Amino acid sequence: MNQIQRRKWLGMALASAVLPRVATAQQPWPAKPVRLVTAFGAGSASDIVARMIAEDLQAAFGQAFVVDNKPGASGILATDFVAKAPPDGYTILLATNTTHSVNPFMFRKLPYDPVRDFTPIARVCYFPFVLLVNAESGIKSVAGLRQYAQANPGKVSYGYGNSTGQIASAALDTLTKLGATAVPYKSSPQVLVDLIGGQITYAFGDLASSAAHLKSGRVHALAVSTEQSSALAPDLPPLASAASLPGFDLAAWVGIFGPHGLPPEITQKLSARINQMLARKDVADKLAAMGAELAAAPAPEFASYVRRQLDVWGAKVKAANIQPE
Repeated sequence: MNQIQRRKWLGMALASAVLPRVATAQQPWPAKPVRLVTAFGAGSASDIVARMIAEDLQAAFGQAFVVDNKPGASGILATDFVAKAPPDGYTILLATNTTHSVNPFMFRKLPYDPVRDFTPIARVCYFPFVLLVNAESGIKSVAGLRQYAQANPGKVSYGYGNSTGQIASAALDTLTKLGATAVPYKSSPQVLVDLIGGQITYAFGDLASSAAHLKSGRVHALAVSTEQSSALAPDLPPLASAASLPGFDLAAWVGIFGPHGLPPEITQKLSARINQMLARKDVADKLAAMGAELAAAPAPEFASYVRRQLDVWGAKVKAANIQPE
């Protein structure tokens, strides 16, 4: 083989080695399985929502969407993992108000920025919380809770097992001058057990976990934590009006994010499909059965919502006088 033939042969060999890589890089998304990371454990409400979304996306795009549970550290582990993932559409996050609205005010050092480090894709739903008291306490309204606190100084307490319950309870205490003592718990179910047992005076709980106790008559709901009435509990007044607290609007929201820099075409594909799924009645019914209210929103609207919620939760953390760790 002469020198000219050798150069030609080498050129063809190099071209054949590069072409498959170029072809792979140009394949339309998704060309391989997508990881949907959630910050909460298997069986949780967030996990169930994540699996609903993953199942629909898999059917729509013909690729596996695998739910990856990374619970722990108030959702920081999972959220930081996605923040640092390549923005190629193969790692996305199911996040909540805990990771994107609360953590920035509860921790002095957070390894991620909830706005700068993410691409909002779609808002999904929110979980209204209800203000609960022991049914045998004789408290029938928010005004009644205030009267009870005035008649029993130093004897009012509240329990919480998550950040939403903590901030809502502490803000109510501070803003209405109940003089309550905070009692932390490792999990929300134990909060309800002690509320029924009379160890604490009040607590905020989500509708799904509270439903059985409300139905049995062992606890009584006074109001919902949202500024407007909830379709899931139409008979309950919003706390904003029941406690004369305009702007009191706390709910555990759920949404989908990608890392910062996610290509617009991938963002649009995901956002459009998720919102299409949320328009189905069977999906809305499943969410309602879990105590979640549908709150579909495309990427631009969701991005604005995330920024507003930072202000809402930041104000309530400040009002509750909670110091960051």
